[in-house]
Amino acid sequence: MKLDSFYLIVDSAAWVERLVPLGVRLVQLRIKTTDEAALRTEIRKAKALCAAQQCQLIINDHWRLAIEEGCDFVHLGQEDLQTANLSEIRAAGIRLGLSTHDHAELERAMAVAPDYIALGPVYPTILKKMKWAPQGLERISEWKRQVAPIPLVAIGGLNTDRLDGVFEAGADSAAVVTDITLNADPEARTREWIEKTTRWR
Repeated sequence: MKLDSFYLIVDSAAWVERLVPLGVRLVQLRIKTTDEAALRTEIRKAKALCAAQQCQLIINDHWRLAIEEGCDFVHLGQEDLQTANLSEIRAAGIRLGLSTHDHAELERAMAVAPDYIALGPVYPTILKKMKWAPQGLERISEWKRQVAPIPLVAIGGLNTDRLDGVFEAGADSAAVVTDITLNADPEARTREWIEKTTRWR
């Protein structure tokens, strides 16, 4: 399986509608706090928008809703991995991405044969408090040696100036949240990411 080199992560279908038409091919919908009805509405909107733009949609955490709404890709953190019904996810034909932050988590993740592994935070991140220190580029290379040929996603503190280093270290895809969503001009920043990641496709 091949992942696009640019992995956008957003928290609403409105962001999907705003940015995916610019040429985004891979987007994760990560909504942490909302009721099920609202979440289902967001997933349906995002799914329709992505289908119209030939963009791969990945649903974060909410694997049951992903199954019910006919989505084909979910991403789970380590806590969700412990509670999710992986056989049910696989039976639904859904692909699976997993977060890792240390060797124990990587071992746990590889045991369930995911479709990609994410490593983070590569650099300091403002998105959420992390108990892990920034992993750095050497850890990307180490992880890539252990997970290949499974695609490796780098996440955490990435911006366009850091992309070449991340890909040269072995990442297959670079994930971004705040460098785009908190930018004064998210559309221009998205285009910049697309331009800089296209050479690594």
